[in-house]
Amino acid sequence: MSGFNWSRILWIALIWILIAHLFRFFSSDDQKKISYTRFKENVIRENVNEITVKGHDISGRFKSPIKGETIKGLFGGEKTPEYNAFKTAVPSFEDENLMNLLESNDVSVNVESEGRSLFWTLVISILPWVLIIGFFVYSSRKFQQSMGGGGLFGFGKSKARLYTKSTSNITLRDVAGLANAKKEFEEIIDFLKNPSKFRNLGGELPRGILLVGPPGVGKTLTARAIAGEAGVPFYSISGSEFIEMFVGVGASRVRDMFKNAKKEAPSIIFIDELDSIGRVRGTGLGGGHDEREQTLNQILSEMDGFTIHENVIVLAATNRPDVLDPALVRPGRFDRQITLELPQKNARKEILKVHTRDIPLASDADLSEMASKTVGFSGADLKNLVNEAALLAAREEKDKVHNEDFDRARDKIIMGIEREDIIQEEEKRIIAYHEAGHALVAKLKDGTDPLEKVSIIPRGRSLGATEQIPEEDRHNFSRKYLLGRIAVMLGGRAAEKLKFEDITTGAGDDLKKTTQLVRRMVCQWGMSDGLGPVSFRHGEPHPFLGREMAEQKEFSEETARVIDEEIRRIIKDMEKEAEKILNSNREKLEALAEGLLENESLSKEDIDEILGPDRGCLANTMF
Repeated sequence: MSGFNWSRILWIALIWILIAHLFRFFSSDDQKKISYTRFKENVIRENVNEITVKGHDISGRFKSPIKGETIKGLFGGEKTPEYNAFKTAVPSFEDENLMNLLESNDVSVNVESEGRSLFWTLVISILPWVLIIGFFVYSSRKFQQSMGGGGLFGFGKSKARLYTKSTSNITLRDVAGLANAKKEFEEIIDFLKNPSKFRNLGGELPRGILLVGPPGVGKTLTARAIAGEAGVPFYSISGSEFIEMFVGVGASRVRDMFKNAKKEAPSIIFIDELDSIGRVRGTGLGGGHDEREQTLNQILSEMDGFTIHENVIVLAATNRPDVLDPALVRPGRFDRQITLELPQKNARKEILKVHTRDIPLASDADLSEMASKTVGFSGADLKNLVNEAALLAAREEKDKVHNEDFDRARDKIIMGIEREDIIQEEEKRIIAYHEAGHALVAKLKDGTDPLEKVSIIPRGRSLGATEQIPEEDRHNFSRKYLLGRIAVMLGGRAAEKLKFEDITTGAGDDLKKTTQLVRRMVCQWGMSDGLGPVSFRHGEPHPFLGREMAEQKEFSEETARVIDEEIRRIIKDMEKEAEKILNSNREKLEALAEGLLENESLSKEDIDEILGPDRGCLANTMF
């Protein structure tokens, strides 16, 4: 009986009852039926005031003589019976004296039209009620959908969407990269397909698997691929969909979701954005309240209440594992945590191949080159890159996507859309020398990433950009490399001082990033000779409460003063080194700036042509 929609049946029954009562009302007749002879006798006695004859011709004229019609009338004389209204049937033969009899006794004669049937009378009378009731039914259903769906009695029903093999054909082949994570997934898929293989050795199905990683790495896609490979029902829901304004609704939806999943076992439940309901209990932060905590308690109870032979796996995804409740991530609940990292170069190439399967590529489209240029891109970013390149190619009426379309799409994603600002010549000149300073230090400083492009075309919130692309993905950063990055970031400000003997606000973002980087070098990575290999907490996120509550610094005011001095010293030393590089290569700085003023954008080939094969005069590291 669970398949019936009781809400719909109830409303249909109410509408039919209303129609029946209206039909009975309109079809009821309180007129007394009398004989035709008695009718004529009352007319002669002047007891009849008026009559209504049903029947007229097309023009509306009364048919005379009257025959075969129904007459309705009202008594009104001195000898009126106990009833007032009456009706009678006229014989089929002609009564030629009836009209004269009515006229001689002053009986008012009315004619009732035959044009409207009982059906149309009912339609006209009932239609307004149907519209009113329909409006309330529609409003009620919309309210129920917004508050949880499930009809009149389905407020606490689960909102999880069910995907089956027939509705979702995503497999692990659609998930490029993640080679190490796929090994864990293959074991889970094998367990769902052939659980006896593991149970014979005493192995149990893992209760929960937590997918951890930054946004866009493919956590949701991977979960659907696992369900598609295993061929089992897949229930998908976001953590925020459990929470409503009424306490207890979220817990009820959790119970209903697990109940449905157990019926379909083996099956998979996927909870996206688990941190929205899985935060540490009792903190009162991040939206903590009774409804969220009751929902979390119910999830904990359901996961720990599985029996050994219930083949239900709970997958969850989050990019904030630091805020999750310890009870949620203990063994027995989420037994495994699989970290999904940003894709490396080979993985990025495979992801690009997946997303370009239906894209017509030109012969010059080099996915390997594009994979090298997209360091730090997630899978979602790469998909967006392919889409933007296709849109740019279509905008120019191309039949294939070329390499230049990918380059332009990449610039649009990283630096923003080109702005059509009108920049004064003097200001444009300052921007050109600023970017030339960045580029020249990046080109001449040893240990820095290769220079890819320099531009003074306004994009997004920036007036220019200097782009460097590492030759390979980095996992560790040396002090020498970080100092080189700092020198490059300060090169723009140094070029302004050298050329114009003044500074502008254009280096504001450079100084912010430089200070943040140097603070990490000093406080977290022990890269300061003055402070040594010591880590200082400086407003870091709490391990459980996350960014909402930063931990207090655990060092003295004297140490804080030394930290500030070290940060200031490193930044000043790197600024002096950038100034030394630019001052020693003044002609190259002028050439780069003039090239930017002329062309607005320079590629690495253009830069090499301007600077020549010689790397110039390099300065020694002063730190």
